[in-house]
Amino acid sequence: MTDSSSEPKPLRILLGCDTFAPDINGAARFAERLAAGLVQRGHDVHVAAPNTRHVDEPNRTETIEGQPMTLHRLPSVKLWWHEWLRFVWPWRAKHHARRVLDRVKPDVVHIQSHIVIGRGLAREARKRGIRIVATNHVMPENILDYTTLPEWANRLFIKLAWDDAKRTFDLASAVTTPTRRAADFLKAATGIDGVIPISCGIDRTQYTADLTPRTENRIVFVGRMTAEKQVDVILRALAKLDPALDAKLDLVGQGDQEHALQALAAELGVLDRVVFHGRSTDEHLRATLTRGSVFAIASIAELQSIATMEAMASGLPVVAADAVALPHLVHDGDNGYLFTPGDADELAAKLTTVLTASPEERRRMQQASLDGVLVHDINRTLDTFEALYRGSRNPDRPAPGDDTLPG
Repeated sequence: MTDSSSEPKPLRILLGCDTFAPDINGAARFAERLAAGLVQRGHDVHVAAPNTRHVDEPNRTETIEGQPMTLHRLPSVKLWWHEWLRFVWPWRAKHHARRVLDRVKPDVVHIQSHIVIGRGLAREARKRGIRIVATNHVMPENILDYTTLPEWANRLFIKLAWDDAKRTFDLASAVTTPTRRAADFLKAATGIDGVIPISCGIDRTQYTADLTPRTENRIVFVGRMTAEKQVDVILRALAKLDPALDAKLDLVGQGDQEHALQALAAELGVLDRVVFHGRSTDEHLRATLTRGSVFAIASIAELQSIATMEAMASGLPVVAADAVALPHLVHDGDNGYLFTPGDADELAAKLTTVLTASPEERRRMQQASLDGVLVHDINRTLDTFEALYRGSRNPDRPAPGDDTLPG
């Protein structure tokens, strides 16, 4: 008979998120899945995140990824030059943090960024002796995409941001990033040692792989239609493919570049072969991946890429830019191919290789994707964060960063 008293007690966990549902981006999706997974494991999960209006709405039960949790929606304002991004006034961050901490009284605070909400929570939690875990999802290209500053001001902005990031992350008992490459990047930017790579993780059971031969050639991209994703490179590659392939392109996602990309598709003469799906439900996204022939991603700013892992879990070969963390998901000649960032000719050539592969070769690449995503199971990610929350600096079962991937 098991002694239940020896089992660890559930924790009260406060996640601090500058972006969260209904936002659609990698950082928000990770936080949502993490929160839902922790609820499933019996923890009391609270999330401090921007409201969709300038109103404070604490202790609000919301269902995220099918799980009920307590949201503390903080008053926020829309970034005037961005179509959806909202933020809490920075000078009010510590005030809001104090109020949330008073209400929640968490065992641990896990901040998802150092920017506003995370910055305030880290400073106030440190004063109260509450354990802090910090995860970084930020790349300079992501920051620059939201500014309209001249180049010299962008450089100054980034320096100040990283200086502040170091001050915030130095308050944490553990700092994590999604991959080893991202950990190295963070160390180079801030000088912080001992950053732990922990995969964002996905629930592979939610995705369906169709390993049968395709009757049509469908290229799929999932992500925000923003500058650093370089979706224009995929469109230019599509225009260079042999017309006999009759390839179609499914673009799932929305962003400030959507209209410009539609205009480019028309200019390139491929608009009739491109489907702009816009914002999609999870069910529609998964169905689009399942029926796809190949996943293409040209982004130069991926610290991991949940979308690429979703494509792999759907059994798709992947053609990806040889940039940042993508080479640690896509092994050239194994589950797909890498191409030089920005090179539409090379991307077109690699797409052609996949689309013209024999059924046996295609099946081999599909299986390689399915095998490669196994180490990114969400349960391994949850195991690791639970260990960090309970005070382990070096968890016994770390979820893999990209340095543990085969190949």
